[in-house]
Amino acid sequence: MTDNFKRADNPWKRRFLILFIITIVIPVLIAVWLFNRFGGDVPVDYDSPTEHFKYGSTGGEHEMGFPYWIWRALPEVCPQYLPGKGYQSLGMIYEKNPDGSERDVPVGTSKRRFQGIDRVFLNCAVCHVSTVRTAIDQPPALVLGMPAATFNIKGFEEFLFRCAADPKFSKEYVVPEIQRQGADLDLLDRYLVYPVAIAIMRDRVLALAGRFDWVFKQREWGPGRVDTFNSAKVIFNFPMAHLDPKELDAPADFPSIWRQRQRKEPKEMQLHWDGNNTTVEERNKSAAFGTGTTPPTIDLARIKRVEDWLLDAKPPSFKDFFSIDAQLAATGAPIYQEYCAACHGASGSNFTGEYVGQVVPLEKIGTDRRRLDSYTYTLAVNQATLYAGYPWRFTHFQKTHGYANMPLDGLWLRAPYLHNGAVPSLRDLLEPAATRPKDFYRGNDVFDPVKVGFVSDVPEANGKKFFHFDTAQAGNGNAGHEGKAYGTELSDAEKTALVEFLKTF
Repeated sequence: MTDNFKRADNPWKRRFLILFIITIVIPVLIAVWLFNRFGGDVPVDYDSPTEHFKYGSTGGEHEMGFPYWIWRALPEVCPQYLPGKGYQSLGMIYEKNPDGSERDVPVGTSKRRFQGIDRVFLNCAVCHVSTVRTAIDQPPALVLGMPAATFNIKGFEEFLFRCAADPKFSKEYVVPEIQRQGADLDLLDRYLVYPVAIAIMRDRVLALAGRFDWVFKQREWGPGRVDTFNSAKVIFNFPMAHLDPKELDAPADFPSIWRQRQRKEPKEMQLHWDGNNTTVEERNKSAAFGTGTTPPTIDLARIKRVEDWLLDAKPPSFKDFFSIDAQLAATGAPIYQEYCAACHGASGSNFTGEYVGQVVPLEKIGTDRRRLDSYTYTLAVNQATLYAGYPWRFTHFQKTHGYANMPLDGLWLRAPYLHNGAVPSLRDLLEPAATRPKDFYRGNDVFDPVKVGFVSDVPEANGKKFFHFDTAQAGNGNAGHEGKAYGTELSDAEKTALVEFLKTF
């Protein structure tokens, strides 16, 4: 019996070997293959801090990420829900590759391979990068850190919600479009991974659409604006339909984000339009929620790269694009010092001033109150629970009763003006509210160097229609920041000189 078992052709030995292969080797190989195929969490990284700012991850792809090829396919699957061709029609910006071809994703989107599929989602740059043109026939210049004056974020949200609810958001339509665009999916992707991803994504987006139903009921925000803190209330499951209507319709302009070090040193300024936080890092983590991050998925290391770059990032000079009348600007300098410096700093690079970074009570500044009222004490209390259990738990959010005095670095690129973008140019801001434009157009990137603001009196150009902004609508009021203390009673010559000096910021 023993001799027989030792023979090379013993059937028990062969059976043991086959059983070992079936029960151990093959499962291990399958597990290794599955891990390599569906494991891993690898974002696309960039050596350049500016490229990282434009395309680097904040971690939002984990839970909110769109499978890359679905992202590419949606504008062709659901074109009826876009105002024009592709994401560009929503004001998103596509750069060129060195060979002249268009990049596959717009500025402000990041890419990460997670759970076996490439995913994309928004990052900080989608709200803080835009373009400037010196004339309608001139090429656009990309400017990092300025408000995304052409991006319609409400239109973007509504496009995704409407497309997800459309019968064409299915494997029968999406997968063929992906193939048409040259994806060359393998059999597993084509018949399993992407059909499952489409079903999961549809369910998730429709679930979000139910929670964000209030967005459809709000007036249009227009490009360059977002109702920030009403969106935040959705995270905490606020009953949006039962809130005080005065909290809603509260869109505000995207802010510029240069020179962050000077906003925290030598003393911390009150940040956000209403000054509801004094910590740059806490404000940044709060903003990251808008890019789809959650406490477990936020990519702190890559957000830190953005934070470090922003500390000393500077706006481009007006003189890089247009000329400045030095003599006229010199005439305007003392006018600025008398009327503006105490609240907004000695210059565009010197933020010293008695009231810089402090909140001015609403009854004094007199600007539209909707943005202020949208941020409630209850929301501040809820925000204090974010990151509970983490070392970076929020501790600085507070309810205020006015708007913060902002430093004016890169002021010329921050049009339209006031927190809600209700005044198209600096020159208009120096007029009493009664004579400021009652309506105008937003979304043009052609700049008016005389009035200092984007061209706002044409409804369309080069086939693109701009957003009609009506100051009579709730949240759009253009009153405030007026009277003798704010320079609206200066002579026309003094106003012209003051505007010329502000171009140096």
